[in-house]
Amino acid sequence: MARRKRKKHDDHVDESWLVPYSDMLTLLLALFIVLFAMSEVDASKFKQMASAFNDEFTGGTGMMDEQAPISSPETDPLPDKEKLVQLSLQEKERMEKAKKELESLQEVKKHIDNFIEDKDLSKSLQTKLTENGLLITILDNALFDSGSAEVKPESVGIGKDLSKLLVTNPPRNIIIAGHTDNVPIKNAQYTSNWELSAMRAINFMQILRTNPNLSPKTLSASGYGEYRPRASNKTAEGRAKNRRVEVLVLPNYSLEKDK
Repeated sequence: MARRKRKKHDDHVDESWLVPYSDMLTLLLALFIVLFAMSEVDASKFKQMASAFNDEFTGGTGMMDEQAPISSPETDPLPDKEKLVQLSLQEKERMEKAKKELESLQEVKKHIDNFIEDKDLSKSLQTKLTENGLLITILDNALFDSGSAEVKPESVGIGKDLSKLLVTNPPRNIIIAGHTDNVPIKNAQYTSNWELSAMRAINFMQILRTNPNLSPKTLSASGYGEYRPRASNKTAEGRAKNRRVEVLVLPNYSLEKDK
C-alpha cells in the first residue's frame, strides 16, 4: 500500500523550476550569439539584435517563439526552382548577346583585313580583337611625316577607305588615340609629344568624319604621348612601333558592360 502511494506521489513531482531554467538557458544562448555577431561588426545586424533583446527583457514573447530577426546567407532560404531557372535563362541570354557582338566584330575585322591585303598595307596596318573591342593599329609612317600631325596627302585615302569599313548597324563608338616614342619633339609647332599625339588623333578623326554615314556622335580622340608604349624605346625598331595611331571600335554589348 505504501509503495502505491509513493508511486502516485512521484507522478506529480513539481517541475515548475524548469520554466525559469529554460529561460535562463535561452538567454545564455542568445548572449553567445550576440558575442559571436559582435566579432564581425555590422551596424544593421547589431541594431536588430539589440532590438530583439530589448523585447525579451521588457516582456516580449521570447526569442525562441518567433522567427529570429537576423538573417544570414547560411540561414536564408535558397531561391526556389522557378527563380533559379529565371536566373539561368538571363545568364544564357547575356552570353548569347555577347557572342553575337563578338561575331559581328569579327566580321568587321575580316573586311578590314581584306582591305589591308588588297592595298598591301600589312606592314603599316594591323587588326586585333581584344577584350575592349576591335583594335586597328596604324604606324605613323603610313600617315605622317616625322614631327608632323598633318596627314600626308597620299594617305588621306587610307582614312576615307577605312571610314567606310567602320560603318556598322547599329553604330559603334570609336576612339582614335595618338601615341609617340619618348624622343623629345623639337619644333616650334608642338611643345611636347603629348600635344603631337593628340593632334594626330584629331586630324585622323577629321578624315573619318568626312564619311556622312559615320556618325560624329560615335567618334572621340585622345593623345597619350610616349606614356603607353607597345615596345621598348631603347631601339629604333621599338620606337617605330610606339609611334602609331590606334582606332578602337567598341562593342555595343559585352559581359563587362552588363555588370
